[in-house]
Amino acid sequence: MITPEELNAAPKVLLHDHLDGGLRPGTVVELAGEIGHALPRSDAAELGAWFVESADSGSLERYLETFDHTVAVMQTAEAIKRVASECVQDLAADGVVYAEVRYAPEQHLTRGLSLEQVVDAVREGFEHGVAVAERPIVARQLLTAMRHKARSMEIAELAVAYRDAGVVGFDIAGAEAGYPPTRHLDAFEYLQRENAHFTIHAGEAFGLPSIWQAIQWCGADRLGHGVRIIDDIEHDGDKAELGRLAAYVRDRRIPLEMCPSSNLQTGAAASIAEHPIGLLAKLRFRVTVNTDNRLMSGTSMSRELALLAEAFDYGLEDFRWFAINAMKSAFIPFDERLAIINNIIKPWYASH
Repeated sequence: MITPEELNAAPKVLLHDHLDGGLRPGTVVELAGEIGHALPRSDAAELGAWFVESADSGSLERYLETFDHTVAVMQTAEAIKRVASECVQDLAADGVVYAEVRYAPEQHLTRGLSLEQVVDAVREGFEHGVAVAERPIVARQLLTAMRHKARSMEIAELAVAYRDAGVVGFDIAGAEAGYPPTRHLDAFEYLQRENAHFTIHAGEAFGLPSIWQAIQWCGADRLGHGVRIIDDIEHDGDKAELGRLAAYVRDRRIPLEMCPSSNLQTGAAASIAEHPIGLLAKLRFRVTVNTDNRLMSGTSMSRELALLAEAFDYGLEDFRWFAINAMKSAFIPFDERLAIINNIIKPWYASH
């Protein structure tokens, strides 16, 4: 059995984590008090429980409603800096050595900030968090456009403008049904022309067409969730037959940013033991483990790994594989990825 201490100490790589989904409950209470925003609970512990319970509905749409409160308290530069700094500190304390944290700049403009000021505030918060964190961590930004809005080109241009200032990629997020990624094709084509990286939320609440469009029409480097790729796999016991799309995803080593606890909350899987991650890992897809929204799922990377260890009898060798998969799939330059793999991840696992 892996001890909680070993799980915490193990170097972890996080590719799919939402800034506005990882606030400390106490911070939400304090920031809401400063601006007069009404919360469903005034006690930090009770509020934290409320977020998890509300996100447990089994509906992606209701899950997304919980963000009304976190986004509301992230509308000033100082508040955003604080949230970003605490995010990095919390991840470092959990043993995360590299993190790509995503958020939608367009959702933080109600009190007069510009898109650029939002990105700068997150960068300053990350830098502060790295400076005071108890363990070393590298943190980078992914800029998200909302798939039901019409600002994706503007956000894609912002991501390119800031790619030498801590932004490593682009993403689209929000409800999948009715909002296919092809609505934002001009943004994705622009990013490809600019040699920029992007991931797309696909195959979470919606099925194979969402994944197919994200890859074959839009050219996604990675799939945010991608859990529904399981629908293209016929499996009976130890035998599995991959459909054309699943085979393409595996052959091309397209990374799957899997978020087990979150998927249970949104109804994409019935239990951790039944989560497609077990079969996909066994079939050697490029599987990565992620938190998605730490506040709404009441989770951390260590907790996600502990749940997988219990469900699938995973050990340190499996977690080493997940960490290296994720680091290989990161959007930072190759030599920087290699340095973290060879100087941090492999040495720690070799000594345990």
